[in-house]
Amino acid sequence: MPESTPSEARNAMHQLIGPDAAPDHLPRPDAPDAPLQVGDYALKPTRVIDLLRPFMRERRLNGIREIVAKRTRTVVPVIEGVVNTGNVSAVMRSTEAMGYQDLHVIATGGRYKHSERTAKGAQRWLDVHQWDAPVPCVEHLQQRGYRVAAMHLDDEAVPIASLDFTTPTALVFGNERDGVSDELRDAADISCIIPMDGFTESFNISVAAAVGLYHARHDRIQRQGTHADLSEAEQIRLTARLCMRSVTKADSVLQRVLRERGETP
Repeated sequence: MPESTPSEARNAMHQLIGPDAAPDHLPRPDAPDAPLQVGDYALKPTRVIDLLRPFMRERRLNGIREIVAKRTRTVVPVIEGVVNTGNVSAVMRSTEAMGYQDLHVIATGGRYKHSERTAKGAQRWLDVHQWDAPVPCVEHLQQRGYRVAAMHLDDEAVPIASLDFTTPTALVFGNERDGVSDELRDAADISCIIPMDGFTESFNISVAAAVGLYHARHDRIQRQGTHADLSEAEQIRLTARLCMRSVTKADSVLQRVLRERGETP
């Protein structure tokens, strides 16, 4: 499997994640009613949906609404220093398929391995936050009320089943060879493990993430009856943003429609 230089790897990671990686970056609690910036126009989320509706099939819009209604931001997966792009793709697919909206990727350099495995378009529907170092990512999440749990075996690690995932939690998975970095472990609030009963001492990162995220989802359903928990306003905002990702050149389309209607910024 060919390897890349660090600079090539960062470019490959950006291409893998795609142009929709940068979300709103609003401080928590989010301001779901805040306008969306479209060129020089500031539009309410409901207006964005109404303006884009003629450019979408009704089935697509209904599908977006149904999926958004199943989303959560209360649990956030984080991957640190993962050097195989195929594993990043696999984690993105698990994240999206199990109803998590955010994914944080900490790219700490090193030589990356390229893989033919793809995210199957999962990155299009996620908010992927990119970081160059672990501590700023951890501090960002902690400031927004998340407990940061590093998946790492140490003397103080607790079984993942002991955590309450109805509490805002960032679940961190380390790279394929070294696991979670010392920097991140020191900054995290807690360490946890997935108990194992065989001779094998660790899971592949993509497997660990899938098992961990499935457990968190199951735990939330067991405790509160549902995994999803976005408010109505949060759902409307996310629906508007995903509509913009569904329509080709949505920014240009919206600005053209507004100009044709004689509206100015």
